Amino acid sequence: MATRHIRIRGARTNNLRSLDVDVPRGRLVVFVGVSGSGKSSLVFDTIAAEAGYQLNETFPPFARNRLPKWTRPEVGQIDGLSPVVVIDQRRLGGNARSTVGTITDAWTYLRLLFSRLSTPHVGESHHFSFNDPAGMCPTCSGLGERIVSAVDRFLDLDRSLRDGAILLPGFGNGGYWYSQYADIGTFDADTPLRDWTQAERDALLFGGEHAARLGTRLPKDYEGVVERFERIHLRTSDDLSDRKRETIARFTRSAVCPDCHGDRLNAASRSATLLGHTIGEMARMEISELADLVTKVDERPVAPVVAALKARLDALVTIGLGYLHLGRATTTLSGGESQRIKTVKHLGSSLVEMVYIFDEPTVGLHPHDVSAMTALLRRLRDKGNTVLVVEHDPAVMAVADQIVEVGPGAGDQGGRLVFQGAFADLRRAGTPTAAALARHAPVKDRPRAPHGHVTVADATRNNLRNVTVDIPTGVLTVLTGVAGSGKSSLAAELVAQHGAVVIDQRPVSPNRRSSPITYTGIAAPIRKLFARHNGVPASLFSANSDGACPDCDGLGVVHTDLAFMDGQETVCETCQGRRFTPEVLRHTVDGLSIADVDGLTIAEAIQRLPDPAITRALRHLDDVGLGYLRLGQPLTTLSGGESQRVKIAKELRDTTGPTLYVLDEPTTGLHLRDVDTLLGILDALVERGHTVVVIEHNLHVIRQADWLIDLGPGPGKHGGRILYQGPVAGVTGTATAAALAEPDPSGGRPGLTRRD
Repeated sequence: MATRHIRIRGARTNNLRSLDVDVPRGRLVVFVGVSGSGKSSLVFDTIAAEAGYQLNETFPPFARNRLPKWTRPEVGQIDGLSPVVVIDQRRLGGNARSTVGTITDAWTYLRLLFSRLSTPHVGESHHFSFNDPAGMCPTCSGLGERIVSAVDRFLDLDRSLRDGAILLPGFGNGGYWYSQYADIGTFDADTPLRDWTQAERDALLFGGEHAARLGTRLPKDYEGVVERFERIHLRTSDDLSDRKRETIARFTRSAVCPDCHGDRLNAASRSATLLGHTIGEMARMEISELADLVTKVDERPVAPVVAALKARLDALVTIGLGYLHLGRATTTLSGGESQRIKTVKHLGSSLVEMVYIFDEPTVGLHPHDVSAMTALLRRLRDKGNTVLVVEHDPAVMAVADQIVEVGPGAGDQGGRLVFQGAFADLRRAGTPTAAALARHAPVKDRPRAPHGHVTVADATRNNLRNVTVDIPTGVLTVLTGVAGSGKSSLAAELVAQHGAVVIDQRPVSPNRRSSPITYTGIAAPIRKLFARHNGVPASLFSANSDGACPDCDGLGVVHTDLAFMDGQETVCETCQGRRFTPEVLRHTVDGLSIADVDGLTIAEAIQRLPDPAITRALRHLDDVGLGYLRLGQPLTTLSGGESQRVKIAKELRDTTGPTLYVLDEPTTGLHLRDVDTLLGILDALVERGHTVVVIEHNLHVIRQADWLIDLGPGPGKHGGRILYQGPVAGVTGTATAAALAEPDPSGGRPGLTRRD
């Protein structure tokens, strides 16, 4: 009989301290702990990594090389594993052909219905596929839009050709294409283009008949600037360089296809109707509306198709995504929306005894919507699966079969099992999570007075309904509302109309060699510190220069290409991964060699590296609660919440004059205890004269705001209105007011409790 536990012995990945734990199978287990405590190291980097690695080993080398790569964890023993499915917050991404409909298979069922019942009859289901030549619009190849030249960005009319009037790379004076326009004797290279005739400017840009109308002799191979740009950048099939991609992004824009008007399909497929609607019209309906409509299809032969489509649509509504539509590109979905769509996909799976791992599934959810997510987690468990969740939300902890807390602190202060048991027992356990659950912060009784306001006027982005609202300056404002109510759209309008600085959760750097050392610019001060203390040149302490190990070029690892098998990256045998020559490593500061510096946490470096430049650069990272990060840790390993706090630290360090900041759910990835630290950081920005606007669902942050703007009442077309604006204490009659008034899941008092 299969073991009923995932048995882990001696887990040492990252900061785990030879951790032993038995995780029950077939249960919903929630892992908690302060940020950086090691819970993700246990769940993702140990359990998921070992399960993924062992499953990949069952495939032949050729297939294995095309599967996701798993690094085997440092652990003594793991028993009782099953194949693992990780449902994280990574955006679904995909390409321009990937939509909510295709990723959930709902589009497949809808195509099938149209192929059987629509009038006029067009053909089989692939005739309604925009990814198939039989169905796609020939003008846009099924994309629904075309990339067109942003001609208005091509020229600076106040310059002459000689002064660089053509702004496209390679077309300015000295560029490869410059002589094709300036030296042909047709155009005056020294006169600002504003002083040219319109006919001359059209000839320069468009060539062809416009050039012929000039009445001057042009070279036979003459191409207008637009023609040449589109040939070079938009009609090539080779892999685009980063520079070409950047140029395309700067000098083009997307335009709706003039033939299919965004429906993506050819004329025949666009003409077919079912229940009085074309398939394109159904693709633009909100999913909740479409779910009601398809029930009107009552023909018995297609009943199984209708049932399957309805089940998929209802699951999306249940999980709080009813405001989306099937034509929505997956590239436009947030991390939280992406995660919930992945969950819906797995609800339809017949597999059992799987291990499902979730990373903060409540991200992007209003407290009003969390119960729908917890119901889905329990459904996955009840189908016979093990569901492991890394989460900070007390509402998710409250429904767990078991809580596992890792800690007690972050970094070196964590990595131990500090609690395992029921949620009711956790509240009495005396752990950091228990202490945080026991605190019940009231609504701020003395909100700060604003300095003035900025106005977002007549906003119609997405579902906003001609919204005009004043955002107070010099205070902390929180935008709230159910998922899809229009919060992000309002924030985007604020940025567009007033040039706010966005501090989001996108990765800080795509380069895996970027680290806190490189990001803060302390590499040079560190090298100079070692040089001063040891009386040697600073270049010795650069892994890219004189002191680097000659066999690995200062990388610490040697990569071996094994053709169709997985490439192997092994620790350099010469330097044992320390990157420097033995001569360099003999020089120390406070007993540390230059190779030891990478292993220091930020907090330790502030204490042990006696240099004001280093301390100044690192202090703000420590202030935002990231003191547990190691100086050499690749920034690519940071979570979205950690990346956002790194950016906040940079703003704390660099900004001078009053600035308008917009943050999207900065509590993502934060333990309840760390939310207080975040609020301290946001307060510090406000106290410096800045204006901070936060999209947030965390009730603790909402209670401490100076100003609240609540949107809704529902998602999608049911939202997009301002329900309330004012001090938090005054909100009534909305989903946010109800959430603030409900008893805390940890057993506390209602959230709108005020100080006496």
